[in-house]
Amino acid sequence: MLPVASSPISLFHGVRSGLRTLLLSSALISVGVQPLLAQTVDDGSDVATQQLNLPKDVTVFGKSDPNVRKATAIVNGRIITGTDIDQRLALIITANGGKVEEAEKERLRVQVLRNLIDETLQIQEAAANDIKVDPAEVQQSYERVAANFRQSPTQFDAYLREKGSSAASIKRQIEGELAWSRLQRRNIQPFVNVSEDEVKSVVDRLNAAKGSDEYRIGEIYLSATPENRAQIVANARNIIEQIQKGGSFPAYARQFSEASTAAVGGDLGWVRPAQLPPELAQAAAEMQVGQIAGPIETVGGVSLVYVMDKRKVLTADPRDSLLSLKQLSVLFPKGTTKEQASAKAASFAAAIKEIKGCGQANEVGAKIGADVVDNDNVKVRDLPPQLQDILINLQVGESTPPFGSIDDGVRVLVVCGRDDPVSANAPNAEQIQAQLEEERVNKRARIYLRDLRRDAVIEYN
Repeated sequence: MLPVASSPISLFHGVRSGLRTLLLSSALISVGVQPLLAQTVDDGSDVATQQLNLPKDVTVFGKSDPNVRKATAIVNGRIITGTDIDQRLALIITANGGKVEEAEKERLRVQVLRNLIDETLQIQEAAANDIKVDPAEVQQSYERVAANFRQSPTQFDAYLREKGSSAASIKRQIEGELAWSRLQRRNIQPFVNVSEDEVKSVVDRLNAAKGSDEYRIGEIYLSATPENRAQIVANARNIIEQIQKGGSFPAYARQFSEASTAAVGGDLGWVRPAQLPPELAQAAAEMQVGQIAGPIETVGGVSLVYVMDKRKVLTADPRDSLLSLKQLSVLFPKGTTKEQASAKAASFAAAIKEIKGCGQANEVGAKIGADVVDNDNVKVRDLPPQLQDILINLQVGESTPPFGSIDDGVRVLVVCGRDDPVSANAPNAEQIQAQLEEERVNKRARIYLRDLRRDAVIEYN
């Protein structure tokens, strides 16, 4: 088992780039984002043959055009091209800062193709059940994505082309998710039942576990057989290596995980050790927030586990406090050396000591040429771990030590207000029932997709 610390996170400084946010946050398109998938091309050869009176068996005399992309796979007659894969792969590479090794790109291409096949099967199955997604609805979701980038749809189109992708690729992804979600609501959800006794049992277990540890876990699950286990383990280690270099855990979960949580970046939500397989529970208990571990041998495969957060069951957590903050920041001129930055940071720290409460923050900021920004309703647990421990113990009017970097400048946070959390209550019966139903729907959806793969006619080129 290999624990790996996640990469550090900046504060109030555009932590996630626009494209990274697209890949990591399903909320951007108001539907769960599935693994990056692709546009497709309809095969209209039969119609064209009749219209032009062409022979059915065509022999081409001469060299083919090297600029024409050949199909990579045909899924039940639907074509997936190399361009489809390239455009989705471009999104992943951009989300990882453009730093993906060639060997990793080839591995990602294989996974993207698998995801494209799954998406195609999902859309085809939805269509077979008379489920259609209105193009206007897809366009609305696409416009919401563009708005999250603070761009118009036209500007976002150009941005995607610049990155080697396309609007059609993302729209296809949106269409696939909407279609699959509606298919689940029609063919699976009506047949999933949770009894009152099951809900009561969960409530009783929560109350009995009050004060015990609870984890928010991310998982990447890779199925394996005795024949391919060595290869799967090697793939898992490659994923850890990429994440260690700064890759996005949720983005890799969407691309590689075979669990139903892949659509939400591998997020299992809040779970107690008793709810996890023993091997995963043991790993989580030994890890700190922000670490991943793996590959861990599990039933039918291997898992990578990422501890996103920790808390006590049904217990008020000071990290749930809501803070009102003032941020004072000073940027360093381009070309500033480490020594110059240290000197300016020391001068900045000395000036900050003059602040006696938020009432003086703006005045002191003006004297030293600092930008002052108000940030309200900031939850402590949403801040970088290095700052959480500091802010938990600060009183109103106190400030953090200076922090930052040569690129980001130096800054401090002044606490202007604090709303401490009250003791947590157990989720109500409706919430628990909804969670149990969702888990069962996801499990059946995974089986549904497995059966679609088994019955599909797929040709590879």
